[in-house]
Amino acid sequence: MDGKDVRIGAGLLVDDIDSMVRFYRDTLGFHTEWTGGDFAEFETASDMLSLFMYSRKEFVKAIGESYIPPKGINQTFEIALWLPSFADVDMEYERLSKLGLQFPTGGPITYPFGIRNFYVADPEGNLLEIGSTNET
Repeated sequence: MDGKDVRIGAGLLVDDIDSMVRFYRDTLGFHTEWTGGDFAEFETASDMLSLFMYSRKEFVKAIGESYIPPKGINQTFEIALWLPSFADVDMEYERLSKLGLQFPTGGPITYPFGIRNFYVADPEGNLLEIGSTNET
């Protein structure tokens, strides 16, 4: 396998797919053709990365395992959503902050290494890093 030729998909195993699809579709604006069921896929601008969700209940059946979800914020991974500019990061924080969401690190921060970002938790506690590397 040559990593340069591999397309990557990031999948979330979810407990409540209805709630999660509403958050990613209606709150964050990802387009999906999902009309119900145990699997949802979302379009991304890059066309090199897909975001999808699959019912955890169905997944653990498929692999013959059980699952105990983390409590609170899931600290095992994050999904990074990169916006065009620092101003876009600030506008998205302002928009999302009016929706009663959880921001574990507070508002946007600009780091000396050139990233401006903030973190928001989705309905199941997964971390989303929303940031940019472009000041203008």
